[in-house]
Amino acid sequence: MRILVVEDQDSIRKMIEALVRARGYEVVAVPNGAKGIDVATTEPPDIVLLDLMLPGQYDGFEVCRRLRANPSTKDVPVVIISALDDKESRGKASEAGATAYYTKPFSPIALLKEIDRLRDLVNAG
Repeated sequence: MRILVVEDQDSIRKMIEALVRARGYEVVAVPNGAKGIDVATTEPPDIVLLDLMLPGQYDGFEVCRRLRANPSTKDVPVVIISALDDKESRGKASEAGATAYYTKPFSPIALLKEIDRLRDLVNAG
């Protein structure tokens, strides 16, 4: 199971990467949306963990929209992990095609349970 982490903050990206890797998953981690789109479309992951506030050309909303628009990534679950905790951001993420939404700070246990749940869905499909 391959998980793509798109997070610009080094400390959070490394923490998520270590957490997910310790659970036995293969992890690819990138610091911005453009790299996230490139990695996801070149070698589609099984799950994407995506921040919304990303530097550069694509924020997380746009990354999610582009993943949903691409035939090779349209069905990949996208879990948002963001400091944005307002109704508008949650609505925009849902409209963009997000599968789940977690706010920072997040519970590592809850995130791992969500990843395991999505893994089971991916494996069943």
